[in-house]
Amino acid sequence: MTAFNGIEIHPRVKEDAAALDALRGLPSSVIGDVMGGRLVGTTALRPVNRSLVSCCGNAFTVRVRAGDNLLIHKALDMLRAGDVLVVDGEGDISRALVGEIMMTTARMRGAAAFVMDGAIRDVDAFEAQRFPCWARGVSLRGPYKDGPGSINVPVAVGGMRVQPGDVIVGDSDGLVAVPVALAAEVAEKARAKVRDEQATIAAILAGTYSSAWVDATLSQKGV
Repeated sequence: MTAFNGIEIHPRVKEDAAALDALRGLPSSVIGDVMGGRLVGTTALRPVNRSLVSCCGNAFTVRVRAGDNLLIHKALDMLRAGDVLVVDGEGDISRALVGEIMMTTARMRGAAAFVMDGAIRDVDAFEAQRFPCWARGVSLRGPYKDGPGSINVPVAVGGMRVQPGDVIVGDSDGLVAVPVALAAEVAEKARAKVRDEQATIAAILAGTYSSAWVDATLSQKGV
């Protein structure tokens, strides 16, 4: 670890290709549901792309001071193919943390996506390059480059805690972070839920679906 003047740079964690393979292609909403409590996943972060985008990759985390992207530039030098750059920008949207130049750098390194709890700019470039990005907002104002900040530390983005190396699954609904150790179990439960939901939709289309559970639930509540 390198630490000086409020700047921490930790080595990357080991990736797990099997964890990515297990979760790839599963809906973020279903993963969030099976992880329990209806409290899993991001809030307030939205895809900036107008076309459908998705990602599944390992979290490469950065925490920065609001409106400052010095440590994001350093993180770009450390990215590997398949990484999802996850940035805790304190939720500030007064100035953009990344734009077309940084996105192009990440894309050329094979990064899978950006997740920014802050603002971005050059939205049209993200769309033109079909580079997936989720952010809290958009701002034309550029960032400072002074620090402090940290790389490969636990962060919080859009109300979701992310550990370095977590599997990030994102789509048009939002993002979820799955610890690598839980990936296989979560994937198995998510696939089962997908099958259940497909069966429900088939029953609706066939006219055989029953919503009796609604009245049963209300009855239990004394209605």
